[in-house]
Amino acid sequence: MPGNRPEFSMRYVTEAEVRELLPMHEAIGLMREAFLRLRGGAAQNQPRRRLFLPTRSVLHYMAASDGKYFGAKIYATHPEHGAHFRFLLYRAEDAAPLAVLEANYLGQIRTGAVTGLATDLMAARDASVLGLIGAGFQARTQLEAVLAVRPIQLARVWSRSREKRDRFAKECSRAFPVDVRAAESAEEAVREARIVVTATSAREPVLSSHWIAPGTHINAVGSNHPQRRELPADLVERADMIVVDSLEQARTESGDLLLTSCDWERKTIELKDALARPDAGRKGAVSIFKSNGLALEDVIAAGFVYERLTEV
Repeated sequence: MPGNRPEFSMRYVTEAEVRELLPMHEAIGLMREAFLRLRGGAAQNQPRRRLFLPTRSVLHYMAASDGKYFGAKIYATHPEHGAHFRFLLYRAEDAAPLAVLEANYLGQIRTGAVTGLATDLMAARDASVLGLIGAGFQARTQLEAVLAVRPIQLARVWSRSREKRDRFAKECSRAFPVDVRAAESAEEAVREARIVVTATSAREPVLSSHWIAPGTHINAVGSNHPQRRELPADLVERADMIVVDSLEQARTESGDLLLTSCDWERKTIELKDALARPDAGRKGAVSIFKSNGLALEDVIAAGFVYERLTEV
């Protein structure tokens, strides 16, 4: 009978609690576990869908299960008024609602952590220079994640806004044990960098293929729209290996790949399969990780935070 249904008390989790309980090194390990579970069939992921309003507001929603928990990320965006993220967490065993998480930072850290995982798999072990294009919402956790997996000594950052790139360089040089410098151009940021991250809102490419030396690994994280791209077509076509978090999702929203003659069959694989490829970061190769962001990444991170909050 409806009156006999158990009552559940959902935990409300704040941004501050997520920041405190989800450090980067834990997040990278969680992302590895998530994709191992996806590879083994214990996890499942549903791609993002969007509802577009005449007001230019957009509702985005995506769902996943990591085996133990399941849930949905729901967020609303407007080009002039920003974004608002929430994640709903449920227990897989009995569908009990467990928590609502403020998810701005959750999204930042899991996106950075997946970059850390891909970089650890694909970048040269001795890579010491990072080129970062973008100094906005995602850039700081991108830097933090790469620092967690490679011995970076110098990070160069470029943004169209001089004020943003200067502030980013100053703040991150204080926050992390690395020399972070503001570059005068995107080319200066990228030249001679063995690891490159693009984290922008650009519609057109933000770098050129001839800036990229053999043996460079690129993480493209800024776009998840079929008509936007950060990478030029000739760089994508030149790459020896392209890794995506989900082929299903990439085929609908990765403009970086869809707007090129991407060789989907021969050199594009999913991150879960790259985990089993010892040659993923072979010497001299140009590799690309195209990140779109999966709900699976959110659910395993949300479950981790929830357990830390409720453990006795």
